[in-house]
Amino acid sequence: MEIEKLCKLGRSVIDIEASMIANLSSRIDHQFAKACQLLHDCEGRIAVTGVGKSGHISKKIAATFASTGSPAFFIHPNEAKHGDIGMLTKKDVVLALSNSGESEEIISILPVIKRLGIPLITLTGRPNSTLAKAATVNIDVSVEKEACPLGLAPTSSTTAALVMGDALAMTLLEHRGFTENDFALSHPGGLLGRRLLLKVEGLMHTGDKIPIVSHHVSLKDALVEMTRKKLGITTIINDQNELAGIFTDGDVRRAFDKESDIRTTKINDVMSKNPKTIGSDILAAEALHLMETHKITSLVVINDKRHPVGIIHIHDILHAGIF
Repeated sequence: MEIEKLCKLGRSVIDIEASMIANLSSRIDHQFAKACQLLHDCEGRIAVTGVGKSGHISKKIAATFASTGSPAFFIHPNEAKHGDIGMLTKKDVVLALSNSGESEEIISILPVIKRLGIPLITLTGRPNSTLAKAATVNIDVSVEKEACPLGLAPTSSTTAALVMGDALAMTLLEHRGFTENDFALSHPGGLLGRRLLLKVEGLMHTGDKIPIVSHHVSLKDALVEMTRKKLGITTIINDQNELAGIFTDGDVRRAFDKESDIRTTKINDVMSKNPKTIGSDILAAEALHLMETHKITSLVVINDKRHPVGIIHIHDILHAGIF
């Protein structure tokens, strides 16, 4: 097949699905708002169910709810008929997906849902279907056209259901006041979790690993401390143990350019004063941003008395996977 013909077919699928999704905006109405309220008021969990391709979409929607502050799980209607219906409690809400609204597997468990008095929200393509009529709230996700050239494979219809599920989940997220920190707590192993949870105190060099000298020492003594601690920096403290300055690899080059005598030159005369500092309870991602902004590779971590309590290096942050 010619390349252009293949590309044309691919674009056609995207154009059709995009058009069908655009039509969903008009379905965001009082029924949608009522569904959101039912989900918000749910004291238990959101049980999402569907069969076939709708089942796959249901699993994704359940995962989205669960990861954004709304406890949810997927329940297969066939398994529900053989015992898994016991997973439901009277405090739950059921969200059922079926384009036809006539999925026999879901219809067969309707009596149990009704007996428990559980609110039923349905996403269907037929407002007059059995499921739609049985629902507490039905949201119309019908599409005029599938993207399948044969008009058979669920394409536009499953995409529409997925998008409406996302609309419910994101509206609920906002309504609950779900924050970035909340999201991070449910994704501790991901990049976002590390960026929003990992603090400087978890990465900084502390105790004997902190390069530190008095402002009275010579340039030579400072160089020895820098070499010993291998961080390319040393902190300099005054007589009150407060941070007075830092001396870095860059300062070494500048001192040598001035032909400073390493034995007689006092570190106080060649150190960088008023260095950038950070607190130990600050996010490591913020430390990285500060380093990138000021084009530096290390930050001195100080306490409320301006005593150096740690050093955090850009390599420490990058090795932790925050970038």
